Amino acid sequence: MTMDSRGGSWFSKDPVTPGQELVIQRICTRLAGRDVSVAGLPLGGAEIWLDTPRHRWRLYHRMARELRLNGWHTEMGPDRLLVLGWSAVYLSHRVRMLSAALSGRLAHYDKTAFMAVMISTRLRNEGFPLGDLPAEVEARCGDALRWPARLAALDGLERRSSLEPMRLRLAQVAGLEAKVSRRCGEHLALASKVARTVAGGAAPARSGVPFPRAGLTERMVCVSVPNRPFDHPRTVSAGTAR
Repeated sequence: MTMDSRGGSWFSKDPVTPGQELVIQRICTRLAGRDVSVAGLPLGGAEIWLDTPRHRWRLYHRMARELRLNGWHTEMGPDRLLVLGWSAVYLSHRVRMLSAALSGRLAHYDKTAFMAVMISTRLRNEGFPLGDLPAEVEARCGDALRWPARLAALDGLERRSSLEPMRLRLAQVAGLEAKVSRRCGEHLALASKVARTVAGGAAPARSGVPFPRAGLTERMVCVSVPNRPFDHPRTVSAGTAR
């Protein structure tokens, strides 16, 4: 266990967590928009560096911030970024973030429904292939929610610690992430359902996903769906519509 001299918080230098390097590389590559090199450190943690100097310092700061939001303690060097282990303070912050997401944006299904109606109606009017509409709307709503991509980047990560208090924090984070993932799935399923309805297809049968009462959602969909099958004057292929 080591003291964070900047924040006064404890963090642990545990052996390398399975999947950690791949997850770190996935997160940093998404932020940097380029190839990122990641290597494990002998006593645990990882080092990250960019081969090209352009905007290196700014990108290191962006990557450090995102890694801290995932609960890691990071240190900035002149030519690389170090991930030294789990931080109790940053894990507690992640707990607050996940809890805020559950009680905030992810608690409002009507916002997702409204967004899905607007996106699917615009794409339909632009001649977007109706068969591809649900997947496209679901992807765009997922981008707006942000959490689906954040959680997907953690796929394969096994959180471990030799310290009992840290293990409890990690378990709390994992439990909240599972709740956020399920809630995101409900939002994306709702977006896909709305898009299918707007496209003129039959709404899919419920598959165990507990959709909320959608009085406002149903009204928004009803005013957006044409009274007859939609025929656009132009034929647009899936390859050129995106």
